[in-house]
Amino acid sequence: MDPPPLDRTPAIDSWEPERLIRSLRASGPAVVAMSGGVDSSVVAALLVRALADRAHAVTLSGPAVAPTEVERAVEVARFLGIHHELVPVDPLASAEYRSNPANRCYFCRRVETSAVSSWGQARGISRFYDGVQSDDLGEDRPGIRAMEEAGFRHPLVDARWGKAEVRAFGGSIGLPNADQPSDACLASRVRHGQLITADLLRTVDRSEAVLRRLGFRRVRVRVEGANARVEVDPTETSRLLSDPIASEVREELATLGFGSVILDPHGYRWRPSA
Repeated sequence: MDPPPLDRTPAIDSWEPERLIRSLRASGPAVVAMSGGVDSSVVAALLVRALADRAHAVTLSGPAVAPTEVERAVEVARFLGIHHELVPVDPLASAEYRSNPANRCYFCRRVETSAVSSWGQARGISRFYDGVQSDDLGEDRPGIRAMEEAGFRHPLVDARWGKAEVRAFGGSIGLPNADQPSDACLASRVRHGQLITADLLRTVDRSEAVLRRLGFRRVRVRVEGANARVEVDPTETSRLLSDPIASEVREELATLGFGSVILDPHGYRWRPSA
């Protein structure tokens, strides 16, 4: 769900990690909602340095989260040595989420923050963090509003870290997902107003797995009605559009139930919810 990367070099004096670590150390025991993305993984890494065994990470699993993202989070937690738990959550229980309005992310995050908060409070923890960073703030982001309403804090924003600083720090400590393309929940692929179901989310996940199996790293299978539009990184569109890969993608996605499959010649384009 990240905006387009900025072409800039981090200013070391503006993101010096020890300053952020010191501020986190004063917080006491804390939980970070950690997806498989680099932003929340960096927050988890900073928490480990600040709080040691008082740092905790929770990764949510369920129909809206791709299994590969959960697997990445488990790998990162193991690398960091942070106490980590998977917590199941089902935003489909929310009628507002299922109806897929333009502010769908708000209803999703409201369900998710409730699950993380309940997990922490049951263990006497009252400080909650997320991976929101400065570059996330340039668009209307209803999911961030839900996080703030639930009392989640954005340490990367407080430190004025954007994606460049996040990736730089992640790379400096060898995070396994430091250069991982940004991802988003599976529902972000579905046109607003189209009903979200568990079956549809599974179909999106399986469709994107086809693309990853073929070696594409950044993939989106966007859904409009019964049809799919396939996006890959703009540097890889020529490979997507060439046979035999083009024919294989169309055939496999048709087998998964799509009526028509369009291979986007322009490639992945960032959208606020995707």
